[in-house]
Amino acid sequence: MRPDQSQRFIFEHADIRGETVQLEDAYREILSLHQYAPGVSRLLGEFLAASALLATTLKFEGRLVLQARSEREVPLIMAECNDNLEIRGIARGAEFATGTSFEQLLGGGQLAITIDPLRGKRYQGVVPLEENSLAHSLDSYFRQSEQLGTRVWLAAGSDRVTGLLLQQLPAQVEPDPQRRAEQWEHVHTLAATLDEAEMLSVDTPELLHRLYHQEALRLFEARPLRFHCDCSPERSYNALSALAPAELNEILQEQGAITVDCEFCNQRYRFERDDLAAILGVSGDDALH
Repeated sequence: MRPDQSQRFIFEHADIRGETVQLEDAYREILSLHQYAPGVSRLLGEFLAASALLATTLKFEGRLVLQARSEREVPLIMAECNDNLEIRGIARGAEFATGTSFEQLLGGGQLAITIDPLRGKRYQGVVPLEENSLAHSLDSYFRQSEQLGTRVWLAAGSDRVTGLLLQQLPAQVEPDPQRRAEQWEHVHTLAATLDEAEMLSVDTPELLHRLYHQEALRLFEARPLRFHCDCSPERSYNALSALAPAELNEILQEQGAITVDCEFCNQRYRFERDDLAAILGVSGDDALH
């Protein structure tokens, strides 16, 4: 079984779907780019897994971004996943964070969930981080914004992250509202018996067997997850084009060139004066002088 994958399953006799995510290689690769304390690393792992879980609900080309701000030890943390299940993430301003609990690192902040399609309107929902865990905060978000039930479970260790999502579907298999409610209560109550150690040590088929061996499940083919940063010279150039030519000229005079660093992957892009001629409003030959 691949160490980095997302796998969907459905209950044959209930209008309920599920999704699991497990990350190892991508998680380690992202952490290797930064020097985070263990508590921050695990928190970022949960954000990465959650972004992947939620991205599986996208029905279009685009990306889903989870971003939280707080006045605690982690001022900003974010993770994103696109429809190709490519993930990236970062914790900003957390160089001196030493906490290990959600409350110490991020408590009292706000969580923003942004759906950013390649075509169409961008959507963002914001909820307070009041539940002392990312999973519970997401549960709260879905209670407020969705008519159908959705529950999330997350677990992060030093080198592995896993997540489980359960979601009600519109009535097709079971039309009776009372029976639908009973099925939903049964399914998510069983999932709530999972502990972190079990989630981190057991692969998806075995985990689902332990939880739902008395239920008829259909397990779909797993999809690979990977770390990918979509930064590029073109994106960096476009970012510089938003600055005033006078400001760019000032930086060029002081430093001789302008560098743009990607916080996600540490890639550095360097622009000489002639590279920015079009933005500066001069010809390439004039830019050399």
